[in-house]
Amino acid sequence: MRARNLAVVLTVAVAVYLVLLAGRGVELIRAGGLVPTLLGVGVLLLPLLGVWLLVSTWRSGARIQRLSRKLEAEGGLPDVSDLPRRPSGRVDTSAADEWFEQRRAELEAEPANWRHWYRLAYAYDIAGDRRRARATMRKAVELEAAER
Repeated sequence: MRARNLAVVLTVAVAVYLVLLAGRGVELIRAGGLVPTLLGVGVLLLPLLGVWLLVSTWRSGARIQRLSRKLEAEGGLPDVSDLPRRPSGRVDTSAADEWFEQRRAELEAEPANWRHWYRLAYAYDIAGDRRRARATMRKAVELEAAER
């Protein structure tokens, strides 16, 4: 819940910034002249891009949360509480690699199962590979949506 509250606060802050930025774009357009008008239009495109990013990020988060709840109800959420940790609290690299290989083997045995893709994404995350974790989680969301 704490992470969600932080996400809401940051979203509100970004939304306020986007509104202020749009206001600057409108001011530039009202100033008249070719250069200020073109600059104003360009500045107005930034808030539109920002709104699209906010909406797509929240939609993705909601989909992943739905998968998490579904997996939790099935008793299949990944559990890494028994893995050894470094002093920083992160999972030990060799343990994360071993856990990752187990998740990859599960996926190779049943590649059409979104649950295995979810667990592999989690394995990428604890291994520190956020880019692959996001791509793998997108695949899990796609497969689960196709299953419904």
